[in-house]
Amino acid sequence: MNNFGITISRRNFLRRTAATAAACAVPCLVPSSVLGANAPSNRIHIGCIGTGNQGINDMNGFLRHRDAQIVVVCDVNTGSCDYPRKRYRGREPAQKIVNDYYAGKNRAGRYKGCDACIDFREVISRDDIDAVLIVTPDHWHAVQTIMAAQAGKDIYCEKPLGLTINEGRAMVEAVQRHGVILQTGSHHRSKESIRFVCELVRNGRIGKLEKIITSTGSYPKGPHWQPMPVPGGLDYDMWLGPAPYVPYHKDRCLYKFRMVLAYSGGNVTNTGAHSNDIAQWANGTELTGPVEIEDLGSEFPTDGMYDTASKVHFRARYANGVELINMGKGPSQAVRFEGSEGWIDAGYSTFKTYPESLMDSVIKPDEIHLYKSRNHYRNFLDCVKTREEPIASAEIGHRSASVCHLGNIAMMLKRKLFWDPGKERFTNDDQANHMLSRPYRAPWHL
Repeated sequence: MNNFGITISRRNFLRRTAATAAACAVPCLVPSSVLGANAPSNRIHIGCIGTGNQGINDMNGFLRHRDAQIVVVCDVNTGSCDYPRKRYRGREPAQKIVNDYYAGKNRAGRYKGCDACIDFREVISRDDIDAVLIVTPDHWHAVQTIMAAQAGKDIYCEKPLGLTINEGRAMVEAVQRHGVILQTGSHHRSKESIRFVCELVRNGRIGKLEKIITSTGSYPKGPHWQPMPVPGGLDYDMWLGPAPYVPYHKDRCLYKFRMVLAYSGGNVTNTGAHSNDIAQWANGTELTGPVEIEDLGSEFPTDGMYDTASKVHFRARYANGVELINMGKGPSQAVRFEGSEGWIDAGYSTFKTYPESLMDSVIKPDEIHLYKSRNHYRNFLDCVKTREEPIASAEIGHRSASVCHLGNIAMMLKRKLFWDPGKERFTNDDQANHMLSRPYRAPWHL
């Protein structure tokens, strides 16, 4: 029984089945004959919290899997298309997408079974929900994830995992305490080319790894702004949630929220959550973090709405001597690995190597082989069934986000900081330690 008084009978059944299989020394896969994976009553029922740009993308990703069923969508925005390319949706467009998709699979050509709501707590409290998809602004991730974990729901949460380092740790602890599965939306890990690059580095194909350069891309200066009327279809107070109250402006919400520190961490925690995650994976530090962080000449806006770094440039050093340099220039989400005997440039879909022969390298059976996932959504669904850790677990997602948060703190303070990744505290700066968390607007709290 969880805090909402909900009995998760299907999940308890899966756990008992997995535990029995493990005790019998048999791989803990639930047979399809038991699960009835394609039977509507036994699919993994998903509630989607946040159905804007990336929320729609993730929702569509789960729709394609026959053993998943989206039963409710939730967003504080009824619907929006006032941005370029009309990519920013809402709960009504999302509901229509789901109903239309399932109608196309239905012999009768009709389906009206997907519900829609404004308040995410309605999703979490439903006893017919097995898992939630959380694709809200960063400042909401911790509250929603922890409440979902308390309710016994498995969670797919978009990156960066938390708004602050203390939030991320609280999320990891909640996931562990309540025995739920969490997949961070660091989907680059599920690309074969990225895994291969990391295996090349981990197996010494470029010699001793010395330096990693990650790129986050840049973002223009924010507008000078005046308060605007709140659109009729938006619950703006709910959008703000635990963040401080400020008057509404359209460039504060939707995708551009990422450039406001109250809601996110700029491109460092946006695209940098991907590039720094891959850096951690290849460096073998995905469960820890750097020990030193310093600013290298970053710049921040002095006016306008946006207050995250307009020029990103910081350095982190790991205990193994590897140096990570994160900068704004260069292709977004790109990573360069420099070793004593070669280098690799890794992008989202292509990579270059020196020597070129590295492209034909084969990872031998007795070498390091990293976690293999060919589809991030599929990996999550499989782990919901097996109760195994997904490729981007809560701890991994938290540690990758922490690199980004540490860089932001160092850039804001303009001094070298020393970090204890075990205690997750700065050892030389009380002011920096105060920046590990943020106050919440009532009534929200962790």
